[in-house]
Amino acid sequence: MAVKTRKQNVKDQPPQPNVDDRDRSPFVSPGTGKSRRAGKGTPFNSLYHLSRLFENDRHFSHLSGLEKEMAFRTEMGLYYSYFKTIIEAPTFLNGLYLVMNDRLTEYPLVINTLKRFNLYPEVVLASWYRIYTDIMEFFGLPTKMCWSINRGEGMAPVDGCEGMGDPAYFYVTFVFLLNGLMMSLFFIYGTYLSGSRLGGMVTVLCFFFNHGESTRVMWTPPLRESFSYPFLVLQMLLLTHILRTRNPSRKTMWALGISNLCFMLPWQFAQFVLLTQVASLFALYILGYISPTKIQSLLVTHMITLAVCFVLMFGNSMLLTSFYASSLVSIWVSWTNTLLVMQGLVWVVSTVILKFMLSAIFGASDDAHISSLIKSKFTSYKDFDTMMYTCAADNTALVLEENYVPKIFKNLLKHVQMCQFDLILVYHSLQLIAFAVLAMLIMRLKLFLTPHMCIMASLICSKQLFGWIGEKFKLHMMVFGILSIMAIQGAANLQAQWGIMGEFSNLPQEQLLDWIKDNTQPNAVFAGAMPTMASVKLSAGRPIVNHPHYEDAGLRERTKLVYAMYSRKSAELVKRNLMQMEVDYFVLEDSWCTRRSRPGCSMPEIWDVEDPQNTGKVPLCTLMSRDSRPHFATVFHNNVYKVLKVPKAAKELR
Repeated sequence: MAVKTRKQNVKDQPPQPNVDDRDRSPFVSPGTGKSRRAGKGTPFNSLYHLSRLFENDRHFSHLSGLEKEMAFRTEMGLYYSYFKTIIEAPTFLNGLYLVMNDRLTEYPLVINTLKRFNLYPEVVLASWYRIYTDIMEFFGLPTKMCWSINRGEGMAPVDGCEGMGDPAYFYVTFVFLLNGLMMSLFFIYGTYLSGSRLGGMVTVLCFFFNHGESTRVMWTPPLRESFSYPFLVLQMLLLTHILRTRNPSRKTMWALGISNLCFMLPWQFAQFVLLTQVASLFALYILGYISPTKIQSLLVTHMITLAVCFVLMFGNSMLLTSFYASSLVSIWVSWTNTLLVMQGLVWVVSTVILKFMLSAIFGASDDAHISSLIKSKFTSYKDFDTMMYTCAADNTALVLEENYVPKIFKNLLKHVQMCQFDLILVYHSLQLIAFAVLAMLIMRLKLFLTPHMCIMASLICSKQLFGWIGEKFKLHMMVFGILSIMAIQGAANLQAQWGIMGEFSNLPQEQLLDWIKDNTQPNAVFAGAMPTMASVKLSAGRPIVNHPHYEDAGLRERTKLVYAMYSRKSAELVKRNLMQMEVDYFVLEDSWCTRRSRPGCSMPEIWDVEDPQNTGKVPLCTLMSRDSRPHFATVFHNNVYKVLKVPKAAKELR
């Protein structure tokens, strides 16, 4: 086995969060990775661009298997753990059974994770990985190369592997391949919308110039949006074709339904995007742009897709009780009215009423926090769950760093007001407004807004909007002039991304996970911060009681009980709650006690909103960091983590 020496971290630079605000989970804890900046050669295509950014950020090729797993923080680690479960099982069907009867994620519950976590991408990739390795093994072909990695800084060497035979490499490669292919869709989309291949180029260039504002896939490959969003681009391209065609074929409608399904299955938030699409289509119908027959065909396609998704998600009630499902039913009611204003009003009112009626009938409250979150955006309402979201960096108000594309749209819209729009332009304008509203409510949803702005930027090549300029040569010169101006800031944005040179390193968590594997029983139950629990399940294989997937009402209640450790409640009460959940060990992190993203957003301050009677007391986590006795016993500690053993009487109390 060859020996490689890992890049050394810059000594005079303090530890930086390796993923920081790129993480999606609410109120994530900071990492301990270190990073440095330097120049890098320009990537030649989207797949290479994404993979190199990811490699540069983490030095992924020089990480051990454990370090690669730790690099998948928060929800990423949770999702990847199921891919790992399936590929390590004796057979694919056995692995599928394990994820459908999971006993580790919400101990002591047994849950169907395919129903809860939108894990079809992991199932598909795991099946492909098993097929690939079996074929390569049958022909005696190597699938990976491994080295002994000298990590320096007094750390022990580790083994690191590259190649498609390495599970983590296989996983991220297909994520980047899917998102690389998406760039071809952007080109086709821009070309089709503008009627010019130059428009397709404008869309692609705008996307790359705004790459950091358009996607997070290069930093967080396992997140659901990485698998889902490319299919939304395909779906919207097909929808554009259907709207433009007088009588779309049945095959086209089937293609729309399949792309719709592929968008919904991997991501629980897809329903909110489809709600905006249905609203935009219904607005077109009210304004008289599309016929009743066409809107009916589109709605039937959406309904069939939703039903199929409901079945494949094993009856996930969050789908049927969503605003998206309610809006589809409400449209059938509202379009029987004769007055256009009444149609829109009836749709809005009936959608809201039906949504809450269905939630009451099915007893579903998994998405109740979404309504509370929206309420908190427009009022002074606060509670524990909304604070957990609003205190996260990627859920704050929208602030666009690059302003040249918005300037284009500002000028474009001035001219648009004087133009007679056709159906396609009206639809895309309505959809753009809807995406802007989503982005203003939750900043990370700008991943819909910014790419759609890039798609609509292709309209600067449209003869319909800019035919008044004159001959094609003049129009092309104007476009190249605009692109040249955009390229100044765009190139700077790309250089900044290419200049990110980091190396993932989280020795404290590595020590924690090694200690857990070596010193606890395989059935020992853990509780703690959501991101850390994902790593404990993934790398140590221990049962956990809470995790980063916050879109379940029961999980939110469990997490609230666990996070009482970071409140000002009594140690006796917190211990009793942990004992009732049969927790054996609590992983305490001092940073969760002291860190706050802004005033009012430390964990003790969040608890003050929920628990005002204890305001002013010393937080329990501070007391436990000093001395955990007599309520708990400290069995492990380093400069980041402290493991508290919960009294064994836990299971005797039940």
